[in-house]
Parts: sequence; structure tokens; C-alpha cells
Amino acid sequence: QVQLVESGGGLVQAGGSLKLSCAVSGRTFSRDTLAWFRQAPGKEREERTFDAAISWGAGNTHYRDSVKGRFTISRDNAKNTVFLQMNSLQPEDTAVYYCASTNTDLWAVARAPTWRIFTSWGQGTQVTVSS
Repeated sequence: QVQLVESGGGLVQAGGSLKLSCAVSGRTFSRDTLAWFRQAPGKEREERTFDAAISWGAGNTHYRDSVKGRFTISRDNAKNTVFLQMNSLQPEDTAVYYCASTNTDLWAVARAPTWRIFTSWGQGTQVTVSS
């Protein structure tokens, strides 16, 4: 079982940046995929939206189209940490951001990036973007 702990959320003005971190502990494998999802205000868990994913071993990445060019996912295997650099933030990016893990490989995740295939989740970190 993988344990995930997010940090780095906060309040930022529109156009600003934040970098989220996800500390990963427990047993991980090179083909595991780590991802970031968001849950907008008033939405249920089943409505969590995929933003970005990275393969734990190779570091390959996949993004939702609407965050490409603004968000960058990365990982530091030595520190067992996954990051999400978010630039040009807008009020519609306001959400709780969750780190998630699955033993499904990245390319399978990319074909259908749904929360249902992720088995481990962090507690979330709030990101609020003011206009």
C-alpha cells in the first residue's frame, strides 16, 4: 500500500503560481503511475478531474489538454516526492488537489484517466485563486 501526503496549497492571485508536493511512502514499483486530480468546490469525489500523471520509473508524463503549458508534473525518486508546478493560475483552478497512485502503467492511464483506477489517495491540499 502506498501512502501519499500533499502539501503546498494556498491562496494566490490570478496569474500567479504554486508548486504542490506529494510525499510518497510505502511500496512503489517503476511502472506505477502517480497523478494529480482536482475536486472543484461543490463537486463529489466521483467528479474529480484528472490534471497530470507521471510514470514513477521512466518519468514519462501525460496532461489534460486544458493544463498543458501551464502545469508541469515531475518527480524526485531519491526524495520519494512528486510535484505539480502550476503557473498562470485562474479562479477556475480553485479546488482541492489530490495526489493519487495506481499500479496501472502511464499509457493505460492516458487512454482513460479516471479516478476509478487509482487505488491510493492523499488527503488533498486546497488551492484558492482569487480574481
